[in-house]
Amino acid sequence: MFRRFLTDLSPELNTRYIYRKTFGRPIDLEHPRTLDEKIQWLKLHTYRNNPLVTQCADKYRVREYVEGCGCGDILNDLYGVYDDASGIDWDALPEKFVLKWNFGCGQNFICRDKSACDRTKVKAMLGRWKKARNTFYKEMSEMQYRGIPPKLICERLIETEDGLLPKDYKLYCFNGKPHCALVCANRIAAGHADYYFFDRDWNLLRYNKKGQEVPEGFTLPRPEGFDRLFEYAERLAKPFPFVRADFYLEAGKVIFGELTFTPAGGFDRGRLPSTQDLFGDMLVLPSK
Repeated sequence: MFRRFLTDLSPELNTRYIYRKTFGRPIDLEHPRTLDEKIQWLKLHTYRNNPLVTQCADKYRVREYVEGCGCGDILNDLYGVYDDASGIDWDALPEKFVLKWNFGCGQNFICRDKSACDRTKVKAMLGRWKKARNTFYKEMSEMQYRGIPPKLICERLIETEDGLLPKDYKLYCFNGKPHCALVCANRIAAGHADYYFFDRDWNLLRYNKKGQEVPEGFTLPRPEGFDRLFEYAERLAKPFPFVRADFYLEAGKVIFGELTFTPAGGFDRGRLPSTQDLFGDMLVLPSK
């Protein structure tokens, strides 16, 4: 509540407060150097009132942008779009699907068996998530989510052959060029995953603590279609100084996830300090 109050007063004030609490030092917005400092600068000076960023932060309207980039073939199957949970046509849905709001993050309902779904409870949960729309963006002053018209979207559930959640691939793009992929393996419904950075040639990059901890020679099986992720990411990232382009791979087929402009709100303690510096050097900010 305090952070939301600070955002109402000044998004910059809240950003300074969270950054000091997260990293133990004040943020330098006049001469930003690390990746998260530069993400905060973009959030406050460029992304907060950029119509294209707002569109692409919208998990529904971003589909139009992806189509416009000539990447419509990677969009996931869309079963329905609703203003609220009361509009869901349950009988028309398949046995498995995902329901999610088009704003924020983590507001996903995964249905693996429609016959076992308690629709009353699901509707209530979706309603609570919608009510939080006007406060979610304030917690970390992620102003690109402000003003997104709420839409509830229903998409095909992407899963592995053994019914598990798939790996997702988050490509870090600097000034329109993808540099590396953060591979999220062993993901469970609660959100936990093991995170590893790989370059385009599938070499492990020891950019985070998890990558540092694994023994020499550690790797994961290189997925079919990995190279194509970088091709799509470059087409989608072109207009933005920084964006993370998120995808899935299903038997070599690329499936678009979302575009993320402020990963972890721009307060990511998972990266090593050296990685913060390296990524910060890669990101060239637009002129003030």
